[in-house]
Amino acid sequence: MNTVLVVDDEPDILELISYNLEKEGYSVTTVQTGEDALHSVRTNRPDVIILDLMLPGVDGVDVCRKIKRDPESRSIPVLMLTARTEDSDIVAGLEVGADDYITKPFSPKVLAARVRTALRRTTNDASSQQGNVSIHGITIDVSRHEVLLQGELVPLSATEFAILEFLARNPGWVFSRMRIIDAIRGKDYPVTERSVDVQILGLRKKLGDLGSVIETVRGVGYRMRSE
Repeated sequence: MNTVLVVDDEPDILELISYNLEKEGYSVTTVQTGEDALHSVRTNRPDVIILDLMLPGVDGVDVCRKIKRDPESRSIPVLMLTARTEDSDIVAGLEVGADDYITKPFSPKVLAARVRTALRRTTNDASSQQGNVSIHGITIDVSRHEVLLQGELVPLSATEFAILEFLARNPGWVFSRMRIIDAIRGKDYPVTERSVDVQILGLRKKLGDLGSVIETVRGVGYRMRSE
């Protein structure tokens, strides 16, 4: 049975999420503070974490940063739960390693689908046997799940890594936002095209000057510039 850790300071939200995920067959643990979340991750490693961005004390961004910096927990998918919809707030979570975000109010069915997708992606990542990719001075080490930029390690979320790898394996080809979603998560993933724009924004920022190799094709989508 897969385990889900839910972190939110609102008891009603915890109850709603627990009820719906337990109906789906998950084992759910709930905590209300960032400190308790970090303790739970260390003592009872979950398969997925649903993390509210706004928490008392240690906030969700700091919790996510600490989880993703720890080699023992960085591979755990973190779904960021937030009432905020501004790009800057969402990007703040994605930049410290959150794998996805869900805005309040949310559909319980969509939430359950996101959890299933996160688990499926983790399984696929573990079994991936594809070779490494090098382009424009960017080296993508699939087995280590690491990206090196001219020899320097670049910390990416799992979703950013998947988008970069997909585009880098197909340089010169233009892909729509939905095609990118299909390629990295599967056709049943309930997500808006705007989410891809947010991920690309964060990815370009982390790549610095080389962020420009991910080109926007207006009215179509994105592509990795050919060498």
